[in-house]
Amino acid sequence: MRKERVVVGLDVGTTKVVALVGNVANGLIEIIGMGKAESHGLEKGVVVDIGRTISSIRKAVEEAENMADVKIDSVYVGIAGKHINSINNSGTVSINRPDRIITEDDIHRVVETAQAIQLPPASEMIHVIPRQYIVDGQDGITDPVGMTGTRLEVDVHIVTGAITAVHNLVRCVESLDIGIEQIVLEPIASSLAVLSSAEKELGVILLDIGGGTTDISVFRGGDIWFSKVIPIAGEHITNDITVGLQTPIEEAELIKKQAGTALVESVGEDEKIEVATIGGDEKKTVSKKKLAKIIEPRVEELLDLAMQEVEDAGYRDLVPAGLVLTGGTSLLDGIVEFAHQRYGIPVRRGKIPQGIHGLRDIVESPIYATSIGLLRYAIETKDFSKRRYDRKKGSLINKLFAWFNRFFRG
Repeated sequence: MRKERVVVGLDVGTTKVVALVGNVANGLIEIIGMGKAESHGLEKGVVVDIGRTISSIRKAVEEAENMADVKIDSVYVGIAGKHINSINNSGTVSINRPDRIITEDDIHRVVETAQAIQLPPASEMIHVIPRQYIVDGQDGITDPVGMTGTRLEVDVHIVTGAITAVHNLVRCVESLDIGIEQIVLEPIASSLAVLSSAEKELGVILLDIGGGTTDISVFRGGDIWFSKVIPIAGEHITNDITVGLQTPIEEAELIKKQAGTALVESVGEDEKIEVATIGGDEKKTVSKKKLAKIIEPRVEELLDLAMQEVEDAGYRDLVPAGLVLTGGTSLLDGIVEFAHQRYGIPVRRGKIPQGIHGLRDIVESPIYATSIGLLRYAIETKDFSKRRYDRKKGSLINKLFAWFNRFFRG
């Protein structure tokens, strides 16, 4: 029997807000509506002006509602920002029942034990993701329910965020009479959109390079091992072009997309572009190589900072599947080739996976990886109607953790 439901992903980014409406049937997603608005009121992924942020969200949501001909009353919301942190931890419980058969209650108990950590001041948990279970010393178990054992252990990946940053984002959405099913870390969402199971199993780095932040995540053995957000991204490249070419920021953004490249060596000495001047209607001619010389060092800095985070976490040599780039800045000409040359590892640009249809011509770009990933996240949840975010509890996931293993390995 064909079962359908509508899910909505809301990506509230530094430069854009995207609301994506998907009709889900038999595990497939049909995109039936999209709304996009310029983002105002955020800096580095964090709300700094609630009124302007609400206005941006409203515009994107209304556009998506009109296209899909639905009323949006709940969403899965992506979150990023430099306030995001992560840690790996473990927990252990004993199975004392006579039959020693592991149940769902035991899963909940052991995960609760693993998440019992001292959080940084003014922080709350966003995700507690089981990476593996260990039963009586046997590791690598993805779902121990029904197994027999006396000792159950779990390794988890815990993601935290600043309480004020999380709650301000929640307030912006809820002020529009829209409920939040769950807040989802953007690197986790993006990974569901652009990474293959083989890459996650082998070991891979995902860099989602947006406008204000770059989201970093590392996957090994099918699970997430590391996540981090750094406050440098595409906007910084645009700002450097503005200063270097003395052109308005809107013009700099356009030039970056149309004529920019991260590889100086790929540009001929005689290639020229026309650039608008500040405070006038006149155009001036500049060397395209000069533009490349502005862009390449900033790209180098951005990628080096991200890769250094991976190095410091101890995963630099544990990612044979290499590096996957997604987000709007991943579309910059030459960035894939530059990264491959600099780090000597496989590098590719993320692509939207199979199982997505409908308005694919609109959303197949890496720009929408987070939005697509939010929809995939929603359909992987066994009973998403019972996981609505509860601001009063101050925790985003306190129950039903086992499903994480299924989709991170799927």
